[in-house]
Amino acid sequence: MWSALLYALLLSNFHTLFFPQYKLKVCNRSDIIAELSVKGSIKDLFTEKGAMMKQKIVLATGNQGKVREMADVLAEFGFEVVAQTDLGIDSPEETGLTFVENAILKARYAAQKSGLPAIADDSGLVVSALNGAPGLYSARYAGIEGEHADAKNREKLLAELVNVPVNERHAKFVSCIVMLQHETDPSPIIAEGECHGTIAFSESGANGFGYDSLFFYPETSCTFAELETSEKKKISHRARALAVLKERLK
Repeated sequence: MWSALLYALLLSNFHTLFFPQYKLKVCNRSDIIAELSVKGSIKDLFTEKGAMMKQKIVLATGNQGKVREMADVLAEFGFEVVAQTDLGIDSPEETGLTFVENAILKARYAAQKSGLPAIADDSGLVVSALNGAPGLYSARYAGIEGEHADAKNREKLLAELVNVPVNERHAKFVSCIVMLQHETDPSPIIAEGECHGTIAFSESGANGFGYDSLFFYPETSCTFAELETSEKKKISHRARALAVLKERLK
């Protein structure tokens, strides 16, 4: 069986092969050849039940919610997502000047420390009237950490926009996801997503977190915090970035 599979895999010109009787999906021949150089035999690429073994990829976060979200997207491409905190990896200092720079920095650090492919994201709120602030500093805009940080961040944002009229309160949530095959990968996969709206004059809604209760989304005529979580996941900046990532991986 294994020799027949190997022959088919190496001679096929298709990008994706399916072997339903073995519950096998192979994305490309170079992956098989690379794995064979490590495993030694094609049989070692499969589990006892005949399914192809998954490639671990480290996610630069300790947030289990993000792990589950990313795992849902990457599972069909043969990846098993592991949080960097589960591997004892800390977070690097975020010294980039853009979301993509910080995401690359975090992914490269995780790949270096783990020896595995890595994926990271960086996101934030960009307000036009504030020259892009809070931007990279969205999570620590008010300069404090802990359970009161979100509330203080929103309080500061409203104070900064107190005299800004409604037609000048444009804002967008930005998410940038970066995937590296290895630490020195010169061509990372970069997926970005944006969600445009305005900053309300007061908070509304009890769902969500961060700036959700201030981010008014015109297409739903309410703030993100007034949406059901399931609805927000369909339209959020992160959902859009994940959709782009999925397309890039095909």
